[in-house]
Amino acid sequence: MTNRPDLPPEIARRRTFAIIAHPDAGKTTLTEKFLLFGGAIQMAGQVRAKGEARRTRSDFMKMEQDRGISVSASAMSFDFDRYRFNLVDTPGHSDFSEDTYRTLTAVDAAIMVIDGAKGVESQTRKLFEVCRMRDLPILTFCNKMDREARDTFEIIDEIQENLAIDVAPASWPIGSGRDFVGCYDLLHDRLELMDRADRNRVAESIKINGLDDPKLADHVPADLLDKLREEIEMARELLPAFDRKAFLEGHMTPIWFGSAINSFGVKELMVGIGEFGPQPQPQNSADREIAPEEKPVTGFVFKVQANMDPKHRDRVAFVRLASGHFERGMKLTHVRSKKPMAVTNPVLFLAADRELAEEAWAGDIIGIPNHGQLRIGDALTEGEALRFTGIPSFAPELLQSVRATDPMKAKHLEKALMQFAEEGAAKVFKPMIGSGFIVGVVGALQFEVLASRIEIEYGIPVRFEASQFTSARWVAGPKDKVDAFVQANKGHIAQDHDGDMVYLTRLQWDIDRVARDHPELRLTATKEMMV
Repeated sequence: MTNRPDLPPEIARRRTFAIIAHPDAGKTTLTEKFLLFGGAIQMAGQVRAKGEARRTRSDFMKMEQDRGISVSASAMSFDFDRYRFNLVDTPGHSDFSEDTYRTLTAVDAAIMVIDGAKGVESQTRKLFEVCRMRDLPILTFCNKMDREARDTFEIIDEIQENLAIDVAPASWPIGSGRDFVGCYDLLHDRLELMDRADRNRVAESIKINGLDDPKLADHVPADLLDKLREEIEMARELLPAFDRKAFLEGHMTPIWFGSAINSFGVKELMVGIGEFGPQPQPQNSADREIAPEEKPVTGFVFKVQANMDPKHRDRVAFVRLASGHFERGMKLTHVRSKKPMAVTNPVLFLAADRELAEEAWAGDIIGIPNHGQLRIGDALTEGEALRFTGIPSFAPELLQSVRATDPMKAKHLEKALMQFAEEGAAKVFKPMIGSGFIVGVVGALQFEVLASRIEIEYGIPVRFEASQFTSARWVAGPKDKVDAFVQANKGHIAQDHDGDMVYLTRLQWDIDRVARDHPELRLTATKEMMV
């Protein structure tokens, strides 16, 4: 890390990160407060406010607003202090883990939100594993301290044991539940007091001189103050002090305590991201590592969102810039098709509002509206034939066949399904024998989302029905062997939307049998989304 050259100031001030959490830990509220402090929205508390204001700014799909879950990952950019934050919101629901996985390929750090009462939950553990595979630095925010929460040491122990990572407290809570008055900022020796009257007010900070400062007694009740002094003394002996190098290597996470709904602890967390968070990192490609300070512009598509604006059948490809200084109107090479592409109307997102991006730097995330040319995994460069690696596609765990309830609309359904397949929302397989399509997803909720989106966005009511198949594997190997295998197993073979061969199976036994009888073939559960 230390022998890298200094980045140009514009790139060095970028902080690109995602927020990961189990559903209901408070991720959406935290996102909202980030935007509030970054000046991107005027009033927070819109998450569950009255009527129209209750539509969270980052959740724009109808189903997300009805259910209060984030289903699609969207990106938001805003300034805070002297930094430029690019926040990528990830789906909180466990059925959308693949989308989240791809989102994490586009960020340099992650914020893990945990609920003070529930600690580390199953989905948090899964997402954490993904961060661990990518060695992403993680900052932890323990939310909902204004409700009854578990003992602070217990929460920290649980993170250390469950996630096998060192935890260094950046702040320490004073009381919890009704008695929660605020936090002691261990990194800057400050007292942070929470204002319960106004949820949108930034907490007041009181500069003090260590824990023996008599001023503490003016603000903290005596019993809580004794407990605080005792706990911090224990924490300083038992827990490691914050070490930025260990944090950047992914071995340590600093933890802040707070209450996002009361705007408390959020600002300290944001200051922490600015001060300690990583600058834009080099990205991996098949041939070499791409450093952010390189002059030529390069970037890759990690997400495609269709129909963000239902009035225009538009699709926006979210592109993480890996290097260079991008300017609007630039001609970039679309590596997969080898065609030049003039990027005339790139957008930056400020919550649900988008504005034209006149320029962007390495580390930024821009949206490129297009009519289906850009897919997940595509590279855009100034001519170099790069292939970015590490953006996986997973075999679906649930398969169902899909039919339009009106047979006259079968053709339109095919078009709609192809759009969703390219967006990465589902896998769509066309069996060699018989008509119709088989749709594969990672979680059951995705079938509901797809059915509602096909109806709302394309006006086609559809029925999902049980399929005889339970899993799908991509088939790879020498062409003549693959062809012979396909001919012999037509009833089990389908093509995905890229035209690659897929073997649909009913039982694990089928997979084992192929491995035994056709040693020269490979059946894989993941496919690199590459050109």
